[in-house]
Amino acid sequence: MREATVRRARLSASIAAQASAAAPAAGPLSIANCKAYAVREPVSKRQYAILRLETSGGIVGWGETRAIAATDLAQAGAILRGRQATEYASLHARLAALPDLRAAANMALLDIVGQAAKAPLYQVLGGPTRHKVRALAVVAAADDDAVLASCKRARAAGFRAFVIPAVAPASRNSGRPFVAANRKRVETLRGALGEDSDFVVDCAAALTPGDAASLSDALEHLHPLWLDEPCEITSLSAIGKLAGERVTPLGFGRSLTASAGFQDLLREDLIDVFRPDLARNGITQIRKFAALAEANYVAVAPYHDGGPIGTAAALHLAASLPNFFAQQIPVPEADEDRRFRAALAGAALESATDGYLALRTEPGLGLKIDASLLGKEVA
Repeated sequence: MREATVRRARLSASIAAQASAAAPAAGPLSIANCKAYAVREPVSKRQYAILRLETSGGIVGWGETRAIAATDLAQAGAILRGRQATEYASLHARLAALPDLRAAANMALLDIVGQAAKAPLYQVLGGPTRHKVRALAVVAAADDDAVLASCKRARAAGFRAFVIPAVAPASRNSGRPFVAANRKRVETLRGALGEDSDFVVDCAAALTPGDAASLSDALEHLHPLWLDEPCEITSLSAIGKLAGERVTPLGFGRSLTASAGFQDLLREDLIDVFRPDLARNGITQIRKFAALAEANYVAVAPYHDGGPIGTAAALHLAASLPNFFAQQIPVPEADEDRRFRAALAGAALESATDGYLALRTEPGLGLKIDASLLGKEVA
């Protein structure tokens, strides 16, 4: 096995070297400049980084990730300058050592390609596979009253499905009190929000397989959309017992950035919903994951906890995937944060109607960024 891995790594390096050997031709889509900005929302202090790629022809592409260091930006700039935006697939491979920045660059390059084609990005990627995108409102509150209030606020804003945190166990393998508290939380929410409301229970990989099994049994009659990251992906046999003896769907994948770990889950039939992190993978990588998932009848619901540029990328990604399920959207608690996001990238971008977000119709990602809100430039 190790020898095969080494051989494949050497072959991949050889292919990448050949692909980058030829000097790119200059043109209007060649990358001329790279800039990055650190953004922080005013109340929640949620942070993300925005990447701006400028072409020789004047087109500007936008991308987003968690954070961008000045040294990584300089390294990425040396790789990207002079290359064509249409080389986004090969550039994605060349930026492998900079995973977070690579994801932002991938979004920005594809944004440029879509603008050059004068078409929404999902059309460039072969879509649309749908005409609206099912949205999940992420609830960050901890106690029951706060979770209920946050869900009601999100429902009033047009959401009908919610990612809610599981009640944390007092200790490992805590048994009945833990199970009862979570059952009560979901029953209360379902009663207050209506039968047309759906829930994803986020366990944040904090449970033991035993606690996850007990929770799955307790919530089965309430039909959650899925249990999200019920436990760590360390023991496939333990997850196999959890997946094989219960019907509640399981979601995994936030920590994965390479196909090997995902293929292990697929091979053992342990996953129902794949949850790749948009800020760590970008559009191109998630589309590769989604192709593997589709062949194994697994749905894709990308994880997104960043800003509105990431939301725009997520919508175009969703519209290009046949096996897309739902897209989670950060819904800030504070009015100031919601206004900030709307002013930064457009008020309509994250506005839900009857549980769905509308597709963008403008070229590329369809963004008009308010540069005055970009924050401090990374230098």
